[in-house]
Amino acid sequence: MEFRLLGTVSVETLTGPLPLGPAKRRSLLAALLLSANTPVSLGRLTECLWDDEPPSQARGVIQGHVSRLRALLAGADAEAYGVELATLGDAYVLRAPETLLDSQRFEELLMLAREQRGPADAVLMLKEALSLWQGPALSGAFAGPPLRVAAHSLEESRLATVEQLSRAYGALGEHHRAAALLTAETAAHPLRESLAAELMLALFRAGRQSEALDRFHRTRRLLADELGIDPGHELADAYALILRGAPGSTEAPPKSAEASAAAVPPGSGGLSGGGGSPGGTEGPSGGGGPSCVAAGGTGTAAPAPPRPPFPAAPPSPAGEPHPVDLLPRAPRGFHGRAAELAALSRSAAGEAPVCLVTGPAGVGKTALALQWAHRNPALFPDGRLFADLRGFSAAGEPALIDVLREFLLALGVSPRRVPESVPAAAALFRSLTARRRLLVVLDNARDSATVRTLLPGGADCVTLVTSRHRLEGLIASDAARPVPLDTLETHDGTALLAGVLGEERVLAEPVAARRLSELCGGLPLALRVTAARLAGRPHWTLAALAGELADERGRLAYLDVDDTGVAAALRLTVQQLPPGAVHQLARLGHHPGGHYDPYAAAALAGTDPVTARAALEQLAAAHLVTETAPGRWVLHDLVRLYARSLDPASAREALIGVLDHCIATALAAADTAEPGGEPCFVLPEDFRRPSAVQDFADRAEAMRWLATEREDLALTALAAREAGLDDRAWRIILLQWPQMVWRVRDSWSPLLELALESARAEKDAYAESRVLTLLGWVLTEEGRTAEAAALLERSPVLAREAGDPLGEATALVNLAVVQAELGELPTALENCARAVELTRGEGDRHTEMLTLQHLARMHLTAHRPQEALDCARTALDLGPEHEEAARRSLLLAVCGEARLALGDEEDGVRLLDRAAQEAERDGYDEGAVRALEALLRVSSRTEFRRRHDEALRRLAEES
Repeated sequence: MEFRLLGTVSVETLTGPLPLGPAKRRSLLAALLLSANTPVSLGRLTECLWDDEPPSQARGVIQGHVSRLRALLAGADAEAYGVELATLGDAYVLRAPETLLDSQRFEELLMLAREQRGPADAVLMLKEALSLWQGPALSGAFAGPPLRVAAHSLEESRLATVEQLSRAYGALGEHHRAAALLTAETAAHPLRESLAAELMLALFRAGRQSEALDRFHRTRRLLADELGIDPGHELADAYALILRGAPGSTEAPPKSAEASAAAVPPGSGGLSGGGGSPGGTEGPSGGGGPSCVAAGGTGTAAPAPPRPPFPAAPPSPAGEPHPVDLLPRAPRGFHGRAAELAALSRSAAGEAPVCLVTGPAGVGKTALALQWAHRNPALFPDGRLFADLRGFSAAGEPALIDVLREFLLALGVSPRRVPESVPAAAALFRSLTARRRLLVVLDNARDSATVRTLLPGGADCVTLVTSRHRLEGLIASDAARPVPLDTLETHDGTALLAGVLGEERVLAEPVAARRLSELCGGLPLALRVTAARLAGRPHWTLAALAGELADERGRLAYLDVDDTGVAAALRLTVQQLPPGAVHQLARLGHHPGGHYDPYAAAALAGTDPVTARAALEQLAAAHLVTETAPGRWVLHDLVRLYARSLDPASAREALIGVLDHCIATALAAADTAEPGGEPCFVLPEDFRRPSAVQDFADRAEAMRWLATEREDLALTALAAREAGLDDRAWRIILLQWPQMVWRVRDSWSPLLELALESARAEKDAYAESRVLTLLGWVLTEEGRTAEAAALLERSPVLAREAGDPLGEATALVNLAVVQAELGELPTALENCARAVELTRGEGDRHTEMLTLQHLARMHLTAHRPQEALDCARTALDLGPEHEEAARRSLLLAVCGEARLALGDEEDGVRLLDRAAQEAERDGYDEGAVRALEALLRVSSRTEFRRRHDEALRRLAEES
């Protein structure tokens, strides 16, 4: 077990980080760890968890976080490590050996470094100390004032250690290494003069005098522009030493105009060279130019010209679209294909061309398309779009509306303005691209009709399509220009082998190398996995492997059957893998989605994330999986087919494992994104808890995970439904509710309808009610009010049958919203009032606030301002936490509008302004707009109009 403060606040175990959850829980842990083995009072913890006035129930919140931390530590067997979270009166103490805390080990290593007699040993200690840092100190925590001070102190200690390490490098004569270390830190801390001074001296002693002087002048200008001050003595002394030739330097600096002006004090405005070139040596050699100084020091420096303003990026012209780039990275180890690349360039030269790359599976169509796209960025100043249409993937093709939505969002369309139908979205896409110069890459297309829908409208746009099919319909209808891609020529195949194995090894056995290229059929995928096996075995000869491959006669049929030869090559590769990696590969084949992280891989294989990551690295080294982003891998379609055949009997077990992983991780994400929310459900009776669950530092990280995994979660839920695991299917879908709330108009209805089918198949009234409630709300937001009403009328009844009063309350609120829109306000008020009673009976403050908020708003609509004010005040008295800023803003706005309706304009304006300010402070621009619109109805103050317009602009940019 290890506690980390030097980076994201976390608790690392053998099976991965503990799921700490919300930022305030991390703040609590950080406060206890900073005073490890010393009691921390409740007052001190309150200061750490809240930046301003704490809520009335702060003690209860802290107690809840302590209770959850205790449970997490107990589940990780903390007692075995000597770790205990104890209560001492009105304080808490986290008892733990100091060796378990990274900040303590950091200090110990610094002390050891100071005790070393030689700089080489000091370097080792200092490097090990800095290696403990994994990001800014106390990341992921809500930084109250005491934690901000602590984080600053830790960062200061780290920077001092960097400077100490650079001096130790200098003592060893490794000035280039010191300069490299300091350059990175100086970029992050450009106003820290001690860093700049150390960098100047390191550059000078490395023989880079002009760079050292340039660093001084840049820092001097920055200090003047940003802070209005001259360089301090440390920076000025370093400058003077460089001009004179610093003692201890390996080389004396050459004589220059700078040397003759050494007497001029730095920062006085009379520096040698004035405002000219760094170092003052690049101006004219005589004749009164600004860099001219008399050789003997008797001349006079010309006045410095006005200093240019601090450089800033020029703003984009209003209304001009930002270039977009959705291309994956360029392929590595690309060889040959000169003729095909030239053919693509010729095909792209016409008007609105559609270029069609076709060929068998594994031949390198995507690699060719991406290579060409990355080689020609200047041709597409307005951007490059990319979509994998998965026409030949077991995961199935993405919905066309989803592809169009991603394109439209990338082109700057607000999510609220994306049409819901494919024809309308396609028409908008064509309209937006009509005057742009874009590249659109459509990878793995299965048929012509799919491609036609996604074609841009501009005459200067280029569409690049890859497919295993010829797509002759696209050639006929849109004059698509085919670029057929065959297998690699033998010499290109051997070049690919040489790129992996090294030219010496291939040149030593040219005949065997050619034989291997022929046996692999020139298929890049087969060549890469074969080369990977050889690269890992330097004692093997190419001839020996060629002889082994020759025994597998089936592999000669590459061009007849897409995956036969690849399967043979893969079989030989897999035979050489460790058993754990083979087991992992076999289970990956049963994942219904397209991507894997170590947690999902562990759930599939029944291991832990550490073991799974090691296996994934082994598979990546053998080119069996590809890491598309840090910690995120993907299988090639053909490798997936082969992996699935390795252990077909484990398909259901692997599927259940990954389903339960999805449920556990989505629960953690929802808890972090909406920490006050009521749990959606109990876990299935046979739920298999994963060995470790991903931890989310804050709401943003949790929401990113839900957004990134949306497609895979949908595929996983569909696989669960098809496998008869309906109890998992509806849960996986329902747990995405924070993302549904955030992006409600993002076509969630089909997924929720799948959840409804699963709930009904299970005959689970609880599940059906919960899904109906969420689906009804989504339909309401989509403007499908009548459909929503028909669904929501059933939801409260089902919740009562299931004994779910909180679910009934939420259903009644959503039904009331629809009824109010349909003009049935009295009935809506009754349902909201009933919802309030249910939540009070359950003692659930979070849901009670929700019901009171809607009841207050409906009272306003019914022209009952006093009742609205009473409801809103009652809700506010429940004391929302920081995470409830949005709801607090909405309630304050209701109070303000009610006060206006009661004739108290001064108090109404004050409350509405407060609601807007709180929304603005917490980034809730929608709430700010709502409050400011109400203000503008009664006030013409310029400030309100400015803030309203700014909030609207931010909303548009976020969309």
